[in-house]
Amino acid sequence: MAAERSAQVLIASNRGPVAHSFTDGGALLARRGGGGLVSGLSALGPEAGAVWTCAALGDADREAAGRAGPRLDPQDTGGQAVRMLDIPAEVLDDAYAGVANSVLWFVHHLLYQTPLEPAFGADFARQWEAYETYNATFAEALAQEAAEGAAVLVQDYHLTLVPALLRERRPDLRIGHFSHTPWAPPDYYRLLPDDTATAVLRGILGADRAAFLTRRWAAAFAACCAEVLGAEVTPSPDAPDPSNPSDAPEDVFRIRHAGRTTRIGVHGLGADGEFLRERAHRADVTDRLSRLRAEIGGDERRTIVRVDRTELSKNIVRGLEAYRCLLTEWPEWRGRVVHLALAYPSRQDLTVYRDYTAEVGRVAERINADFGTPDWTPVVLHVQDDFARSLAAYRLADVALVNPIRDGMNLVAKEVPVVSDAGCALVLSREAGAHVELAGDALTVNPYDVRATARALHEGLVMGPEVRTARTERLAAAATALPPSEWFLAQLRALGG
Repeated sequence: MAAERSAQVLIASNRGPVAHSFTDGGALLARRGGGGLVSGLSALGPEAGAVWTCAALGDADREAAGRAGPRLDPQDTGGQAVRMLDIPAEVLDDAYAGVANSVLWFVHHLLYQTPLEPAFGADFARQWEAYETYNATFAEALAQEAAEGAAVLVQDYHLTLVPALLRERRPDLRIGHFSHTPWAPPDYYRLLPDDTATAVLRGILGADRAAFLTRRWAAAFAACCAEVLGAEVTPSPDAPDPSNPSDAPEDVFRIRHAGRTTRIGVHGLGADGEFLRERAHRADVTDRLSRLRAEIGGDERRTIVRVDRTELSKNIVRGLEAYRCLLTEWPEWRGRVVHLALAYPSRQDLTVYRDYTAEVGRVAERINADFGTPDWTPVVLHVQDDFARSLAAYRLADVALVNPIRDGMNLVAKEVPVVSDAGCALVLSREAGAHVELAGDALTVNPYDVRATARALHEGLVMGPEVRTARTERLAAAATALPPSEWFLAQLRALGG
């Protein structure tokens, strides 16, 4: 195979930088993706010899992967070398929906209703076997692609077993793993079956270096390794002062287990300010801005904006209830403020997510029925994903509501201050990873405390324009301190790339 053992830098992730669809005539159509990893990898340049390994996520992707030999046509990927793995659909579904999204995601975001769930039986045993197969397929492909001594950056909770599996195949490689989610504390992590909990930790510890978005998540992972595996955890010799959140760490711990040492690092992903500011002033965004102003009822009304997927951890329903509380306890805002909620459906293949998305719509409708008037709709809800409309909402926001139950980082909290036209107050959950960097100028809330969140919304609405502008400028500076390209390169440098 001509492409074998030539890549100097490799990324592995479930979702890749390109997705395929069929045209009405049955032809394959490739669409390049966006996001931090795409931006980061582009910072390397073509001379780096980088290859991205990902899974085929639908029939069109599988068709493209089947035609590839083994990499996709670079004309379809913007010149990026991409190996797309044609994993059987039933294996992918069990690994991705059954384990990654329905178990590991729930554990790390503390989402289970523990009197009723989880209950790990025969179905989970089958799904876990698929997860092992899925991870092994990635490990084998990476082993084939990587040049001697190459750097491999494995991404997220979908691929926790890959580092150890890859090390077995290619001990010469420098392997990193990055977790984009929070990490559960030991007592909650131990909801997992014992062999599963052990396998995930050992899998990640197969890396030379494992990294997280905040020191809090890194410390939780280290605690799980100590309590579940009996691993030895020590501070890194050059670890920063944990009481100083502005002291940007790279390596914070070292974990010794089974004769190996894994370094634990932290890299807080920032917003791409240059891209966002340019993109937010294109014609399609300006058009959406005009439409949103018309829906809200003109410039005289204030706006509370949220932009989220209808992901359970995003806490949209409690955010709506906080808005109801605002209108109840501070009735002077009736007719003067609109809650613009862009809640884009997520993971609709899972029943619990479909139910949650429906509940978001029901709560919004009840608020409008209880408080609305012929010339004022209290909640303007949009459920169709539209990036230009999201940017328009960012520009329009007087208050941004970001109240997740738990979040690895939350880029919306960082993007809104960057794009805001007139400055906005940021109401931010203390359980978002972004809170570490933004707390000084955000209005901090407990995501479960609806009344306190309503009070923070009121405080944001009455905040004076000079204070709001100054806070927004500081928030934007903090939010863009480590943009995606620098975030990616920092990981590569720390791995020795």
